[in-house]
Amino acid sequence: MTLDLAVIRDGIAADSALSFLVGSSLRPESSAMITATEDALKAGIAAARPDARIGDISHAIGTSLSAAGYEINLQFGGHGIGSTMHQDPHIANTGRPGRGYKLRPGLLLALEPWVMGDTFDLITDTDGWTLKSATGARAAHSEHTVAITPHGAEILTLP
Repeated sequence: MTLDLAVIRDGIAADSALSFLVGSSLRPESSAMITATEDALKAGIAAARPDARIGDISHAIGTSLSAAGYEINLQFGGHGIGSTMHQDPHIANTGRPGRGYKLRPGLLLALEPWVMGDTFDLITDTDGWTLKSATGARAAHSEHTVAITPHGAEILTLP
C-alpha cells in the first residue's frame, strides 16, 4: 500500500509518499520493490544539487531502479512544486545526465520513483484519484519534497 500525501502550509505545497507492507502483501518481492524505490529516491536526492540538471536526477533514479532489476515507468515521475502541487519541471524516472533545466538554490522539487509488477497499465478508482494496476500487480513508490540549497538538496518532508 502507498500513502501519497500532500499539504499546503503558508502558501507552499509539499508532497510525500511512503509504501509499506500490509496483510497478505508480506512477501520478499514486495519488500524488494519498496527498497528499490527508496534507494532510487536517495540516489535522486544525492544528484539534486546546484548547477546539476534535471537529467542528472532522472539518470540517478533510473540507474538505481534498473540496477535493482526493474523496468522504468515513464507514466509517472517527479515534478516541481511550490504554490501549487504539480508544477514544471517534470522529472522523469530515467534520463540523460547533463540535460534539462539547471538546478538553482530555492527550487522546490518532488522526487517520485515508481516501480510496478507485470504491467504499467493503470486504472483510476471510483474516487477519481486512487490508481491501481490494471492486473492487480504490486507497485511501490517513494517520494520526498526537497529544496535545492547552495549545499545540495534539503529534504522538507521528513518526519
